[in-house]
Amino acid sequence: MRERRCLARGVSGPESGLIRFVADPDGRVVPDIAVKLPGRGAWVSADRASVDLAVKKGKLARALDGAKASAGLADEVEMLLAARALSLIGLARRAGALATGMDAVRLSLKAARPAWRIEASDGAADGRGKLDRLAKAAWGDIPVAGCFSAAELGQAAGRDSVVHAALSGGPQGRSFGEVMHRLSGFRIIDPAKNAGESG
Repeated sequence: MRERRCLARGVSGPESGLIRFVADPDGRVVPDIAVKLPGRGAWVSADRASVDLAVKKGKLARALDGAKASAGLADEVEMLLAARALSLIGLARRAGALATGMDAVRLSLKAARPAWRIEASDGAADGRGKLDRLAKAAWGDIPVAGCFSAAELGQAAGRDSVVHAALSGGPQGRSFGEVMHRLSGFRIIDPAKNAGESG
């Protein structure tokens, strides 16, 4: 993966850890999450502090020929990354790479190591606890995405709601992991784990 230089921090790193920004036709700075928009781009580390710094110091505006960067640009990045992650969950379901529901996740954990476990942020703690223990006993630490509601996950997966899910390895798992890595710079990915560690 190519390396890019962060406009805000002046440090270089792989593209997977940065966000590309471009100027739209209206002269506004917009995030290019999929790295597909035309025009010269400016790269910033994928975390809220770096994006805020690039906006506050006018670095994005200077790099993109005076394009206007809104004060809420970091919030826009977070929203787009979250939408991309949920879209990938939907793609994984259609590809047969997503197990949903307590029983299906339990069976999938016994069969193979998932790339990610997905737990609704508003799900019951006891159900998650059972899967936490099963996953740890079988595979050790598995990353958990716990920053989406059951309704958001359900909409992504084509169901009313989803509380527990497991995403298998392969292209879907890798793509989801890259997006979640970026999103972790803007929101807590697993609030339940953080609450447990701080308690």
